[in-house]
Amino acid sequence: MLDRLRHMLGGPHFAKYTPQRNSSNGGRSAVTGPPVIRQSNGLSQFFGDLRDRGTLSLIDFAGASQENVSFITSMGHRLASEDFLRALEQTFGKDDPVQSQTDPRLVDEFISESLAFPADEFDGALVWDSLQFLTPHLLQVAVDRLYDALRPDAYLLAFFNANEKAREIPVYSYRITDHNMLSLGVRGTRPAAQFFNNRAIEKLFQRFSCVKFFLARDHLREIIVKR
Repeated sequence: MLDRLRHMLGGPHFAKYTPQRNSSNGGRSAVTGPPVIRQSNGLSQFFGDLRDRGTLSLIDFAGASQENVSFITSMGHRLASEDFLRALEQTFGKDDPVQSQTDPRLVDEFISESLAFPADEFDGALVWDSLQFLTPHLLQVAVDRLYDALRPDAYLLAFFNANEKAREIPVYSYRITDHNMLSLGVRGTRPAAQFFNNRAIEKLFQRFSCVKFFLARDHLREIIVKR
């Protein structure tokens, strides 16, 4: 993964992400509905916080998409792409991914292959809704690895489902259409690993300097975290 990230961050042009393992397009990873255009105050804040800071290195957990790379590189930034949820599914499977995350061997494999970020590498991270599908131990490892990978004053954008009664929650693809607009395509559903209220989110990011919440009319809770 380190070599792939270094290659992708080598210049302002996009290098296509190639998965290390084969994956079918069926099951929960398949797109099952038309995209929905959604305003995002968190995304607007994310790009606003990065304004006038020169050329930056960002990482996008939504996987390789022409929309995202075109928008971000047009701003003069460099971009690395990682399909975090596909990697999660490839390691832990589709049948019972939450239970599979209790397997130490699989956890070690996922950490070494998908969370091996270089230290102080990024000025911003678009992690979208990917963290909410991790069980507590793996979630904390992921956040700690992101903390180490982000430079001081870097920003992280994340979404969490606000429906505390949902056992299965939607999985989306995130495509940037403007500085404050997203196109969300439904990729299916996944079991909710845990519910995140504001206090739980603040505790999760307690190593960071601040957490900012954004109200939304739908079920997605948006947050901006500053390193």
